[in-house]
Amino acid sequence: MQSPNYLGVIEDMDAVVETAHAAGAKVVMGFNPISLGILRTPGEYGADVAVAEGQPLGLPLGFGGPYLGIMATTKALMRKLPGRIVGETTDAEGRRAFVLTLQAREQHIRREKASSNICSNEALCAMTASVYLAAVGPEGLAQAARLSAGHAHYLAERLAELGFVLESDRPFFNEFLTTCPVDADELVDGLAKKDILAGLPTHGGILWCATELNTRADIDRAVSYIKEVCDR
Repeated sequence: MQSPNYLGVIEDMDAVVETAHAAGAKVVMGFNPISLGILRTPGEYGADVAVAEGQPLGLPLGFGGPYLGIMATTKALMRKLPGRIVGETTDAEGRRAFVLTLQAREQHIRREKASSNICSNEALCAMTASVYLAAVGPEGLAQAARLSAGHAHYLAERLAELGFVLESDRPFFNEFLTTCPVDADELVDGLAKKDILAGLPTHGGILWCATELNTRADIDRAVSYIKEVCDR
């Protein structure tokens, strides 16, 4: 279970953990590392394994990578984590395919008898995240989380003025899904021409996001452009 989930909603993880453990199952919880500045951690919920994308921890977007995968577990399961995890995906032609989602660094060393390691240097990403966390500290992380949530809720309020309606009344962190009174793809393309990365068209609406890096002035400017597109 992921919380906040794909649509930004904060799940009732207490109920999930209780139900899963009552059935003898383990709980793997996906989380947003920045959100832990103000939300409860997977460990506090009682999850058995926690996984996350570490990009928000000081790593630049970099057109999609390299990023940092985070995996943690309870002491009882520490020695039971697999050395590799195989994931299912599709290839360029849409056919079912399998990839090594998690693999030990050593598994590349002898590939084609390479003279040096040819995989991405995830240790550099891990070091960057460590330096970021050490620099901001607990209070800085909490501030980043509060700013992210505050900016997202402010954006939701401004969008509501233009007729965008939240698809859920459940609490959210920094992502949220709304209806879209105009063509979503047209709106996204229009904002791109203004150098604004808009939300993601999905589920018949738009999934929006704001972070600690977006100021209220930025949001107001984006909303003014959104109004222009909606008024056409």
